[in-house]
Amino acid sequence: MKRNTKIILVIVIAACFILAASSLTKKQTDTQKLIIFHAGSLSVPFKQICEEFERQHHDVKILREAAGSRACARKIMDLHKPCDVMASADYTVIDTLLIGEHADWNIRFAANEMVIAYRDDSHLADQIDENNWYNVLLNKEVRFGRSDPNSDPCGYRSLLTIKLAERFYKQPGLFARLSVKNRRYIRPKETDLLALLEVGELDYIFMYKSVAKQHELRMLLLPDEINLKKAELAFLYRTATVRLRGKTKDTFITKAATPIVYGVTIPKNSPNPLLASEFLQFLLTRDKGGVIIERNGQNFLVPSPTPTFDKLPQPLRIFALPVDGEVKS
Repeated sequence: MKRNTKIILVIVIAACFILAASSLTKKQTDTQKLIIFHAGSLSVPFKQICEEFERQHHDVKILREAAGSRACARKIMDLHKPCDVMASADYTVIDTLLIGEHADWNIRFAANEMVIAYRDDSHLADQIDENNWYNVLLNKEVRFGRSDPNSDPCGYRSLLTIKLAERFYKQPGLFARLSVKNRRYIRPKETDLLALLEVGELDYIFMYKSVAKQHELRMLLLPDEINLKKAELAFLYRTATVRLRGKTKDTFITKAATPIVYGVTIPKNSPNPLLASEFLQFLLTRDKGGVIIERNGQNFLVPSPTPTFDKLPQPLRIFALPVDGEVKS
């Protein structure tokens, strides 16, 4: 091969590499990233929702981080981590920790209820029912788990359920006894306990009905007076309270029980608020995200009232209702 021909071949090959690299760089540049922090209990439905959204938006790559809702909020508040969408298992987490400095509004979109999940071969599984479950959990041979109340709404809702149960079943001292038992099995979020249940380390877990359904677990349904399911029983639920860490490590708040309602917002530090708004329009549309939410065991509540209606971006107002004079819990 002549020298000039070799030089031309080298130039052609180099040009091909440059064009390929340029094409790859352009593809990477054209890809939009969407960062979502969400409650652990939303892991299954949000995985499905995000996959469907990406299928319809080929230029979008979604980065999901699942954690306890309070832990998600603290990533934004304390660590200043960028976040486009924050979805909480308790809308009041957004109201009390983010609204003001870190977010302007909050849309309530789904409901849930507390249950006790277990295996077929859990200790005393053949005996537990809605009238004796607290005695089963107190049995010295039984191990049960719950999540950290300072990280995860399911954690403080477990405690609130026990407090309500003490009054409902007329069992003085029940909260004190159950709240100190098996503390070594407290985890950052309730989904962290699933593996311990599966391998037999735990017999029972306080968790959301939707998560138990998604993982095909046996579950004990609890009376409406203690399961935090019914909006019309809000007056009863709020009689139970727990103490939680506030906005800083040195402050505390008193958290009253409320019906289980999820909330979502776009934080002020969102790197891509327009794309975040487009994602929420998908999530909050009944025959899109709403279908997936309900298929995974939760009631879809859109549209729901919010006292932050006037601060909602215009494209999102159809998914909420205005309300006057509402007192935040």
